Order: sequence, then C-alpha cells, then structure tokens
Amino acid sequence: MRFRTVIGSVLASTMAAAAGLVATTAPAAARDNATLIQGVTGVVDTAAAGGRVFVSANDRIVVADARGTLTGSIADLAGPTGLAVTPDGSRVYAALSGSNEIAEIDVATLAVVRRINLAGYPSPANLSLDGDQLWVGYGIKNNFVGGVLGLDLSVAAPTPVQVATRMYGAPLVAGAGNTVFTAEAGINPARPRVYDVSTTPATLRGVIDGADNDLSNLTDLTITPDGTQAISVFATSGFDVWDTTTLTKVRSYGSTADYPGSPGAVALSPDGAHVATAFYGTMYGPYARVYDAATGAKTLQTQMTYKGDLVTGSLSVLGDDVYALLNDWPYNRYYLWRVEGAFLPASTLSLSATTAATALDPFSMTGRLAFPDGSAPGAQPIEITRTLPDGTTATLPGVTTTEDGTFTVTDTPPVSGSVSYTATWDGSPAFRWSRITTKVDVAQHPISLTVTGPTTGNAKKPLTLTGQMSTAGNVPTPVSGSIVVYRIHTNENGSVGTDLPLVPLAADGSFTITDTPPVSGQYTYHIRFDGDATYGYAYTSHGVTVRGPGA
Repeated sequence: MRFRTVIGSVLASTMAAAAGLVATTAPAAARDNATLIQGVTGVVDTAAAGGRVFVSANDRIVVADARGTLTGSIADLAGPTGLAVTPDGSRVYAALSGSNEIAEIDVATLAVVRRINLAGYPSPANLSLDGDQLWVGYGIKNNFVGGVLGLDLSVAAPTPVQVATRMYGAPLVAGAGNTVFTAEAGINPARPRVYDVSTTPATLRGVIDGADNDLSNLTDLTITPDGTQAISVFATSGFDVWDTTTLTKVRSYGSTADYPGSPGAVALSPDGAHVATAFYGTMYGPYARVYDAATGAKTLQTQMTYKGDLVTGSLSVLGDDVYALLNDWPYNRYYLWRVEGAFLPASTLSLSATTAATALDPFSMTGRLAFPDGSAPGAQPIEITRTLPDGTTATLPGVTTTEDGTFTVTDTPPVSGSVSYTATWDGSPAFRWSRITTKVDVAQHPISLTVTGPTTGNAKKPLTLTGQMSTAGNVPTPVSGSIVVYRIHTNENGSVGTDLPLVPLAADGSFTITDTPPVSGQYTYHIRFDGDATYGYAYTSHGVTVRGPGA
C-alpha cells in the first residue's frame, strides 16, 4: 500500500512508549499464495478495504477478494498508478497519470462516478487519503516540475490546493491530521519534507537532512493517523520512524545488517499494533516481515517462493492479511501476493517419526499443535500430505488432535528414499496457521531369493532351475522386474564368466532359469535381484557339476 494512512491506529502512542528492540526466536511463517493477474502488461500499486483488494495495472484496476481470487476490473483508465481506498471500502481513488485526473470509483458498481481534472499538475502518481482530504504527489520523471497538492473530496468540484512545488518527479506523499510528509525518489541523498497543512498556504515545518541520516534510494513511506509520526523506507537506512514535529528519528525497525534483502515497502495494521514490511529479497524470492509496533520485535518473516520481484511500495493490509505485487519481468507475468494471518499470534506444529520406516510397511509419526499462550488446542483437524522422492504428492487421511494438541499419523510408504510428510493446521481467528515438514528415510523392503534344481547335468543338454522371490511380512512381490544371472564355468583351464539373458519375474514372484552348458566342468550360477525404489537387493547361488555329453 503506497503512502496511505490507516484509520483507528494507535501506532503513534505505542511507538512513543517503546524503549528499544526486543530479540525474538525465529517466528513462524504465514501461508503465502500468489495469484497470476492475467491480461495486464504492468502493475503499480495495491489498496485494500471492505473485503477487497484493488490493483492498479496498465489500463485498468483489477479487483480481488480477500483470498486473492480475481473477481472483476475497471477498464479503460488512462495509466492508473497510485491508489487510495476509504476505510469501509466503498470508494477507491486512482491517480490517472495518462489523463491528469483523479478517478473516483464506486466499488459496488465498479463504475467511475467522478473525475477530478488536474490540468496543470502533470502525471499524478501517488495518493494518500485522510478522511475527506486526498493528498496527491504529481510530476514528470527526470524533471523538477513535480509537487504535492490537496483535494477536498467533500465538495463536488475540488480545487487543487498547492502544498509543495519544484520537486523531482512525482514525490511520495503521506498525509494525516495537520501534517503532510513527502520525499522524492531519485534524489540521493533524499531530503524528506514535513508540512503543516492547517494553514493556507501550507507551512514548511522542516526538512530532514538525508546526508546526516544516510537516506538514499527511497522506496516507500507512510504516516500514523494523527500525523505525529511517519515511517520512511530507504535502501540505505531501512524503516525509520520520524517525529513530524521535531523532525528527529524516533526509532528504526530492524537494521540493515539483519534485513533479508533491500527494503521495498511498508504498511500499518488496522489497529496500529503491527508494522508490515517487504523486501526485494534474494534470487529465491521476496520477503515479508512484521514488527511489533511497540517493542520493535520481529514477529513474522516469510519468503515467497520465487514468482517475481517485489513491486516497490505495493504493500497493503486487509484485516490480518498482507498483500503486495510481484513482477516476473523475464516472462511479463504479474502476481498478487498474499500473506495470510500475518498479524495473528503464531501457532506451532511438530512432527517426528516414532518407528523406523520401511517401504510397504506401516509406521507411525507423532506430532503436536501448540498455541503461544499455552492454551489447549482441543480437537483440531490437521491436514497431512506426503511427497515421494520423485515429487509425487498425495493427501493422506486427515487426523484430529486430542485435547492437548497431540496427534498420530500412520502411513505405509509405497517406495523407499527420503519421503517428506507435511502437517498443516488452517489456523483460527485467534492464531495464525502453521505447517511443519519432516523427512523420513524409508528403507527398501527386504526380500529373499531361493533357487532349486539339479546339482549335476550333461554338457549340451538343457538345464532348468526354478526360483522364488519372497518378501518379509504380508507384502506382495514386485509386479515387474528381472532376475540377473551370471554364470561362472570352472575347469582345469581356469574360470570364465558369462552374462545370461535377464529372467522375468512372474506375478507370484517365481522365475525359471534355462541354460545349456556347452562343455563339462563346474558351473556356478550367481542369481540376484538388484532392487528398485520399493524392494531391496537379494542374492543367491546354485552350483551344478556338468559331465561330458555322453557321460
């Protein structure tokens, strides 16, 4: 969510009471999903309220429900960029950089009900909504004709009221109460400005020194609802909180030394108790982090399996969920990323094998669901999935926890190797969902071979051996496979080995070896099954003394 306030926040008071960072253990990860936004060639911003998420794209605004499922769009818009939404979700405002307008959209009908002409204020791009006051950052890239203006949405035809002028590009803006916080992306070091907008014209309250505070590469900013504190996001300094009266730094969330990537976006939870942040991350995908607003403690870190790069400043919040945009630029694909239950207390799951595992034999695992307050979970459904070494995934019969949260999983793995088992709890209104994956080394099922047949024979006469593969326990033999036979002939001249043709297995595990010894001597038949993904290796041998043809 780019540069908007959140109604009902208590962030300002909780941050003022904070005394410093508090270390935490590694937080649990929230559920992620990424929805492909089809039919667009670019995305810019998100806004969320009233159970819906809005995405500004190249020529439209895409609408999704709270789960990230696309439900509609508002088309034929001239370059929508920044978005703002009323707290009840009934109206969305879009900056139309292509037509120098602000579009007001009725969410119930997805129709544009008002267009506010901003002729003379080129390329409006960034919005911040505070009650009936809409603050607009406008300007042309690589030019100093940008600025900030205000619009009173309570009147039918708002007159733009200038706040700041001669700014580089379209400045980022956040306004609340009597304060507007603004800064220019592309100027390094940046010099964020704070304006008092209780007067007309607005009064410059001061400028934050970017050189002294290492403020370079601005990506996002926001403000508390009362306007007393603002958060800036710079690649060089991270997430910094500023007192908008004294222009002094109050605190920072995290530090550049421990960030999982470059800071890219910020948003506040509806109650102001949490600060949601997003990072561009590594080659493996972007990250989301949540901090406790009062203590600075990190309560969540989760990474999106790579679907693309984070779109700068695109973070927004709906209830306990966090949303952002991803740009898979090599393939021109764009996604809406959702982190579910990001602000809820974390539940935890454990899962471990209690017995050795062998293919085709049942074995057991035990697990436990736990809540951070120590309360008993009671009966809770747990989903179990199994992933075989070849990547094949199957959902196993679900289990239910006992009163104390424990549960037992029983499975009969069909193959050997490293088999993954994942337990998932879907969460509740009080606790965030959780998932645990454990890998179990499954042994091949043991087998044995027996061979019977004559121990004497004549050269150049057919010789038949019969064999049987047997498995341990009440387990069927392989339905396919072959027996390998290696024959060694020994006489006074030495020994010679020969590979005989592979011998097929019958459905009942029986097999027949037929050979015609060419000359007299001692013959040893080495018989083996080399094993497969399910069954183990087995070996036996059989000796035959062969006399001459007429003996």
